[in-house]
Amino acid sequence: MADRRDDVDAWLSERIESLPPPPGTFELIKRRARRRKFRKLALTASAAAAIVAAAVTVPQVVNLPVLSPSPRPSVAAGQSRTVTPTGTGQGNPEYSSAATVPPSPAVPPDFRPTSVTFVSQDTGWVIGQASSPGHCATQFCTSVARTNDAGKTWTGVPAPLTGGPDGATGVSKIRFLDLVDGWAFGPGLFVTHDGGQIWTPVNTHGLRVTALETVGNRVFAVFASCTGSGPAYAARCTSFTLYSSPAASEDWAPVGAATTGLTDGAASEAVSLTLTGSLGYLLAPDGTLYAGPVDGSAAWQRVGSLVSTCTVGAPQADGQPTGALLGAVSPRELILACASGSSGGSPLVSKQRKLIFSSPNGGASWLQMGTAPAGGVAYWLAASLTNSVILGTDQGIDVLPRGDISWQMATLKEAGPAGGFGYVGMTTGQQGVALPADPSAGTVWFTFDGGLTWAPSPVVGS
Repeated sequence: MADRRDDVDAWLSERIESLPPPPGTFELIKRRARRRKFRKLALTASAAAAIVAAAVTVPQVVNLPVLSPSPRPSVAAGQSRTVTPTGTGQGNPEYSSAATVPPSPAVPPDFRPTSVTFVSQDTGWVIGQASSPGHCATQFCTSVARTNDAGKTWTGVPAPLTGGPDGATGVSKIRFLDLVDGWAFGPGLFVTHDGGQIWTPVNTHGLRVTALETVGNRVFAVFASCTGSGPAYAARCTSFTLYSSPAASEDWAPVGAATTGLTDGAASEAVSLTLTGSLGYLLAPDGTLYAGPVDGSAAWQRVGSLVSTCTVGAPQADGQPTGALLGAVSPRELILACASGSSGGSPLVSKQRKLIFSSPNGGASWLQMGTAPAGGVAYWLAASLTNSVILGTDQGIDVLPRGDISWQMATLKEAGPAGGFGYVGMTTGQQGVALPADPSAGTVWFTFDGGLTWAPSPVVGS
């Protein structure tokens, strides 16, 4: 029988001819190769565009009254931060571990702004209350509006889910460091790291935030132990501690032992906080002035005392002292208004003795510059390189141009608000903002000539 393997060997040894591919195969391969090449080029171009976009410099912005850096990435939504100050209290009743995203509301038709903050000449925010729940975005009446054109138009934006100040709860003030990081406070504390889209409550452990300012890449705040009720959240405070945190996180810590537990035993006195580009100042209830760097590199120390100059006085409704109003022209040049002896129950007849002092050495010594007009009770002081002193009073705004000895009453382009102005602040040397003492006026006033002329901007929806 023949061996079948011989046939196999013979077949394997024969020459094998390859079969031709089906028609059109080579054209298909070429088309696919071209498509892969185009995709690769597109991805390369997209990556290059992304690198160029990342290299574009974000303009720096200013916050009253100093330069601040570009925005930083936001903190993840839904995370609530906690601080660990010591003090009395049963915790913050508004504190919650979950952050929610409220809808973008319209500006309420009866919005009453109580605080304003600007991060550039054009972009700023106001916070306040609506007078009726029917005009609120939620069951809470706190509202926030934003402008990107220096008050020409306003747009409603999300607000912290809380009400106005009521003892230990609510908020009444707002500060933004840049386009990303902002805080609502007084007496509660809320933070945003995405430009105000999400506001997260910060647990203050029963302490009340009576003052807060931002500079550089940090935030500073005064935490106080108080028992004032209703809108007087900063009343009957018995201890004060200055805390600071990097702006992008809530790592709050006391700013040195010297600024911890400040009290002179008088439950009716207040604390004042002023920041410049490199130095910060804290005026304690007993008249002691503390100062230190604003970059977190060192603790603040005692630099002087105002005991022989003036009395700090009881807090106003917003926590600002009534007797000593502190401002800064530069890191070492300070301005102080010592007010006392107010009389009269009407803005038409109210008078107050207001001595103005300056310090060229960061508060180590003081020289009297003069006396402000007696008419009106002083609520707030602002200082700038252009105008040394700008006072908001219950009768209007008084201005002392730098290098001059004569005060001027600022020109108001429309009838001034009843009760005058409770806040004034300068965004730049020429541009500033002011708020009526009565929030029901519903306006923010602007100056573009260093405080000499002011015009109102109604906070209404665009």
